[in-house]
Amino acid sequence: MVWCHAPPYRAPGAPISEYAVESVIDEIALEIGIDPVELRLKNAAKEGTRAAYGPKFGPVGLVETLEATRDSDHYKKPLGKYQGRGVASGFWFNIGGETCVSLNVNEDGTVNVLSGTPDIGGGRASLAMMVADELGIEYEKVRPIIADTASLGFTFLTGGSRATFSNGLAAVEAAENAKMDLRGRAAKYWEIPIEAVEWEDGMAKPAGSNAGEFDPLSLADLAKLAPKTGGPIAGHAQINAQGAAPSFGTHLVDVEVDPETGQVEILRYTVVQDAGKAIHPSYVEGQFQGGAVQGIGWALNEEYVYGKDGRLQNTGFLDYRIPVASDVPMIDTVIVEVPNPSHPYGVRGIGETPIIPPMAAIANAVSQALDIRFTELPMSPPKVLAAIDAANGAGDD
Repeated sequence: MVWCHAPPYRAPGAPISEYAVESVIDEIALEIGIDPVELRLKNAAKEGTRAAYGPKFGPVGLVETLEATRDSDHYKKPLGKYQGRGVASGFWFNIGGETCVSLNVNEDGTVNVLSGTPDIGGGRASLAMMVADELGIEYEKVRPIIADTASLGFTFLTGGSRATFSNGLAAVEAAENAKMDLRGRAAKYWEIPIEAVEWEDGMAKPAGSNAGEFDPLSLADLAKLAPKTGGPIAGHAQINAQGAAPSFGTHLVDVEVDPETGQVEILRYTVVQDAGKAIHPSYVEGQFQGGAVQGIGWALNEEYVYGKDGRLQNTGFLDYRIPVASDVPMIDTVIVEVPNPSHPYGVRGIGETPIIPPMAAIANAVSQALDIRFTELPMSPPKVLAAIDAANGAGDD
């Protein structure tokens, strides 16, 4: 029987490989005497760079995240004894997939938007914002609903950082279909061709003076007229979303190591990441912060401990140590926006990238603080203290 760690909450496989790669990058920077951010900038992926898995990148924001890191106040702040600063970059490729959205205009002028993609990180708010913008109505008038999967067409899994990207594409198409329906209702009411009606600022208007002189009709007006112009007004979309673009991020962390106990304290942490376009910035920041904290736990505390009998010893959260609020500082965030050209709002998936750099960034910081390179995780107090004692013993010899 082979025991292995369960996959992470996000970006399975990527944090582990990035820990190794970004640790080596820092070792190279130290060996050749170059700033670690500058080394990454000299070798950063950009538009036209071929990814290791085959395709060439379109516009991506790795360079921008590195420049923002280099220019930040955080990167320039002096450090004290037993303190270290680490940096690491990473990315997640993101996916699209089958997505269904159904949009229904109610008689009171509100709009229900049904999606088959569960909300695991602010998806409903972003969905409502995009629909409101497309229809030209207030955000409060849109009611996002996560529908039972039996009530919509097939929708792919909620993973791969696809929710806002894919939902957004489908929602925009559904809104376009609804606007076509709304224009048709206005045309019928005015008794003119639909081509003579345009939708602007949340209203149906004559497309020109030749179309006639009519007062604009708002979505709420047309909703009230729906029984007289053909019944319920709706828009639907069922798509296979393509064009998901990768999201790059760079993490910067300061640590302090207690040489007496081996305890590593996170003093300051900054996440800089390309979101394409942050539809709901607060939720984007929350994703950045959540991924960073999860990565901090993996770097410093989280591990499975097995007895000689092969039984797991730390089966509960009392013994399996995850970070709590008192373990971490406020995670600072910098949102970089390099739009994804394949999405009408420039959206990139951002949920998985934040967990990829933390382990390497923290390991690089601890290495700078102690001049000891750790090659396994977590860097828990007993392991750090043992490494310090070993280094001191080797010095004595």
